[in-house]
Amino acid sequence: MNKNAVETNKVNELVELDKQHFIHPSTNPHELVAKGPGIIFSEGKGIYVKNMMDGKEYIDGMSMLWNVNIGHGQEEVVDAGKEQMSKIAYSSAFKGFSNEPAIKLAKKLADLAPGDLNAVFFTSGGSESNDTVIKFARFYWGLKGKPTKRSFISLNSAYHGVTLAAQTVTAIPAFHEFAGSNIDEIFHAKPHLLNCELGDKTDPNYEQSIRGIIEREGADTIAGIIMEPVQGAGGVNIPPEGYLQAVRKICDEFGILFIADEVICGFARTGKMFGVENWDVVPDMMSIAKGITSGYAQLGGVMLNDEVRNTIVDYDGMLAHGFTYSAHATACAIALKNIEIIERENVVENVQAMELELKKGLAFLAEKHSIVTNTRCIGLLGAFELYEDPSRGKLFGEDVFPANKVVDECFKRQLILRALGAHNHIIAIAPPLVTNAEEMEKIIHIIDEALTTFK
Repeated sequence: MNKNAVETNKVNELVELDKQHFIHPSTNPHELVAKGPGIIFSEGKGIYVKNMMDGKEYIDGMSMLWNVNIGHGQEEVVDAGKEQMSKIAYSSAFKGFSNEPAIKLAKKLADLAPGDLNAVFFTSGGSESNDTVIKFARFYWGLKGKPTKRSFISLNSAYHGVTLAAQTVTAIPAFHEFAGSNIDEIFHAKPHLLNCELGDKTDPNYEQSIRGIIEREGADTIAGIIMEPVQGAGGVNIPPEGYLQAVRKICDEFGILFIADEVICGFARTGKMFGVENWDVVPDMMSIAKGITSGYAQLGGVMLNDEVRNTIVDYDGMLAHGFTYSAHATACAIALKNIEIIERENVVENVQAMELELKKGLAFLAEKHSIVTNTRCIGLLGAFELYEDPSRGKLFGEDVFPANKVVDECFKRQLILRALGAHNHIIAIAPPLVTNAEEMEKIIHIIDEALTTFK
């Protein structure tokens, strides 16, 4: 049997095994079993990944899940993980046990984070981080003698994860409603109502605003407001200028914790180390994950400001919260190397330069294709929308699935993007932060071809 035949047999076997034994996240299970996996990744280098099924290289236009910030195949990161694993791969952080990479990473994060976010609780990822901030906020207010402060406000179209509490503050219907397993005392506000948050009660949406919900429910019941600086899975929704500052002021006014979900925005994605820095806002707590390791290991965390940290460390009892892999030594070593590369290679500056290239590309697409509208990006976090008639605000029919079709056409041309939106009308673009101008031009060219085919 020749080499090609062997490889074909191997792929076919993997496809069948996948269909029989692998339940995929955020996937149509019926379709997966019928068709098999769309791609089996085998290698990656820079912004490119290789598909074992056809042997072709694809551009990773989404950094996988918004997280491979420094690109694939960074040997320095691999070596850092290997070196740590050869010493001690994992150690418990319970009962005050520690390890060197976790300590050094905690200090590094304190140096990087804005304001007085000087302490971190480590998790394994974003969902765990957002569950943790909810627990910590309630715990904090209990320690402060205000146990009635238990409720949270998040924004419609928010995505905060899929564990129980994180799923509840998530406000994308499919994720929020999954398995009917939500917790109580969660409210969803209409996003980005700047006038309302500044106190304009004449706005017809005032009751659905953050300020309106606080006034209705009572500030003495609200523990925190949690939001992404820029909404990711909800559609890459960038807040209007002044909005985050207005929410920060509301939290100060009513004695509520401001929680920033930086899981997607953190670690240079928006052209700043953290998304909130685009608006000079300092949260009380901050969830981190994804770009902290660029996907080379599972790691997340919650940054706490001095007030919250000092209140918690005054608690003379066991902190009854933790994960087996909190402060995983290998993951922390990988995070340290990942952050070193971000700083040494001037990744923030590259993102700022590539933002301009992406904006130019999106403007080109909007000018050439009449169905393209509402283009937007901040750093290398971008999107555009597809309308049958943008001038009249007319979406495509429900049976068209325009974003899916364009994304599929891009995939045929070896570019991976993501379709979003309740009407399947948004296409997100979030390539690795090491993307260069030539590669950005190639991404735009493929999207252009895909849009032409769709029309």
